[in-house]
Amino acid sequence: MSATQTHSFASLVDRNPRISGTELVATLVPPPQFANASFDSYVPDENYESQAKARDLLRAFVSPRGSSAGKGGFFGFGRKKTEASPAETSKPGVYLDGGFGVGKTHLLAAAWHAQAGRKYFGTFIEYTALVGALGYAGAVGVLEGAKLICIDEFELDDPGDTMLMTRLIGDLTKTGSKFVATSNTPPNALGEGRFAAADFMREIQAMADRFTTIRIDGVDYRQRDLEGEAVALSDEAYQFALADLAASGVRMTDDSFDGLIAHLATVHPSSYIGLLDGVQTIGLRGVHELTDQSAALRFVAFIDRVYDAQIPIRSTGLPLTEIFGGGMIDGGYRKKYQRCQSRLNALTSHEIG
Repeated sequence: MSATQTHSFASLVDRNPRISGTELVATLVPPPQFANASFDSYVPDENYESQAKARDLLRAFVSPRGSSAGKGGFFGFGRKKTEASPAETSKPGVYLDGGFGVGKTHLLAAAWHAQAGRKYFGTFIEYTALVGALGYAGAVGVLEGAKLICIDEFELDDPGDTMLMTRLIGDLTKTGSKFVATSNTPPNALGEGRFAAADFMREIQAMADRFTTIRIDGVDYRQRDLEGEAVALSDEAYQFALADLAASGVRMTDDSFDGLIAHLATVHPSSYIGLLDGVQTIGLRGVHELTDQSAALRFVAFIDRVYDAQIPIRSTGLPLTEIFGGGMIDGGYRKKYQRCQSRLNALTSHEIG
């Protein structure tokens, strides 16, 4: 009898979470991985000077002196100390632009922890979901008055989101809120290669004008000690791995890759976190290449939540880093897919959890 036959495993596809607007607001804090993130615990790569500069300048932005009495002042790169300069800008937002794995989310969480008063931390998709759950006026009513609003993974997937977020940022900055956002793409290039960005340049530019952009250079820290593709197990090794984990009391799930991909289409991405409640390891059987971009993007959003929760993955079939087919890795969403590949490599390395 196989290991999977002797143990009963939970299944992600049996879960149908629906997170309400009130519950969404409660989740707008840094993920557990960054619960203790600080500027002091951020270790910049000495080979990339921009990392230390970004840390120091962001620290100034959220400090009582750096915030310029709530006006969102920001200071130029050329100073050794975070003191106000004649070049101080009145822009209410800071935009951390850089490749994946250079510590942008750590810095974002550090800014959140350092800021006094009411504040929120969430992904782009969580803020748009909040508007969907509460309505625009309801979402503004919840967020307005916050000292700081942190937006992670600022990557636009459709023009409607562009206009929605532009309006939200504009209305909230009028009430004194400051913003810090992260992305792999400069704000004036959001949407490039995905939709007719020129048709929405007014909205994109209006959003970009509210941010001071800081470029962070570097290499992906997740890959410094990892080589090759994501780890894929044989069917037999997978069965024994699941059995061993179950015997040690690890709460894990066992699903077919096809089943999970189909199920993700029935759950709003803002509720993906609910799929992971109590899960300590994820098992996926029969991983194969994806050629449908909508399915691929949903899987990316799911893996973002898995990575936030630092839940290891065991899988069979194609290595998970090789699933983005049909030219997707060379298209407009390439940075999303590359970030996901990096995270999948780490999640299957058996070195977390």
